[in-house]
Amino acid sequence: QVRLVESGGGLVQAEGSLRLSCAASGRTFSSHAVGWFRQAPGKEREFVAVISRTGGNTYYAYSVKGRFTISRDNAKNTVYLQMNSLKPEDTAVYYCAANSIGLTSRSTRDYDYWGQGTQVTVSS
Repeated sequence: QVRLVESGGGLVQAEGSLRLSCAASGRTFSSHAVGWFRQAPGKEREFVAVISRTGGNTYYAYSVKGRFTISRDNAKNTVYLQMNSLKPEDTAVYYCAANSIGLTSRSTRDYDYWGQGTQVTVSS
């Protein structure tokens, strides 16, 4: 069992930066791939980024590539999402999710555990 808690969201102006954190409980966290997803009002939840178990592989949605960076510190059971050059269209609730078989998937269906989400609002 893995419990995930996101933090670091807030209100920021366009072109600003935020760093989200996803803190996990559970001894097996390092065996999970972890993804970030986001959901804007009236829209479906969408993939943002994913990181493999060891952090050696990362993948990004086209819309955030070059602006966002996902990383993890397994000693701290934490995954981060550094978000730079934020745009108003990045406004959403951001969720982290863990995949127990280590699959670096872009699909919400492949994730077993989800956090409660953290709100990111980017003003123009």
